Amino acid sequence: MLKKFFTAVGEYIILLGKSIQKPQKMRVFWKLFMREINDLGVNSFGLVIFTSIFVGAVVAIQMFNNFDASSFPIPPSFVGYATKAVLVLEFSPTIISLILAGKVGSYIASSIGTMRVSEQIDALDIMGVNSPNFLIFPKIIACIIFNPLLIAISIVFGIGGGYIAGILTGNWTTNDYIIGIQMYMPNLFIYYAFTKTIVFAFIIATVPSYFGYNVKGGSLEVGRASTQAVVWTMVFIILSELLLTQLILS
Repeated sequence: MLKKFFTAVGEYIILLGKSIQKPQKMRVFWKLFMREINDLGVNSFGLVIFTSIFVGAVVAIQMFNNFDASSFPIPPSFVGYATKAVLVLEFSPTIISLILAGKVGSYIASSIGTMRVSEQIDALDIMGVNSPNFLIFPKIIACIIFNPLLIAISIVFGIGGGYIAGILTGNWTTNDYIIGIQMYMPNLFIYYAFTKTIVFAFIIATVPSYFGYNVKGGSLEVGRASTQAVVWTMVFIILSELLLTQLILS
């Protein structure tokens, strides 16, 4: 089992080495890059916005209930600050990235895996095309550039969800909530959130690509590879978060 794991890690590193190279034709690369921006980023807008609004509302309500039950009086404005802090530090970078790992990761693994079992990748190799660079590099760049934008949108709409929750429940005033979200937050928190996002984006792009590129067999194996890709992507996201939290916040 351990030998198999280290073999897979070695294959993953070798595949990355072939992928992260200067594209053979920049015109073709930019065309693929724009397609990946649409497939991996733009198509995730709806899911990210929907999830963020409702979770932002839930976080704000939970914060209010906890503050209200406290034996010490806590100003209602801290609901806004606590909601913002939770979204920036944990929910938007990590939970949204885990959601994207399921949506985007399965798409990447299945699309590359289908090309492998239908021998399209073999055809690219025969024609002298660097297939890892052709297939994987545009996905890496697209995720690294676009995922931070998705996370920023998630933070904004999550805070908006908390604002809507306040209007609907009447538990805190609009003025209190706005004062809370305007409270000072250390710049380190923002740096930490977007550093995590870039690392997670790289994992989301490369781990599923590895599983899809190394599919052996037929369509059934493509489905299994997609499942494995999502599971391992989530595992590496959680492990990398632990490491980054220790390095940046400790």
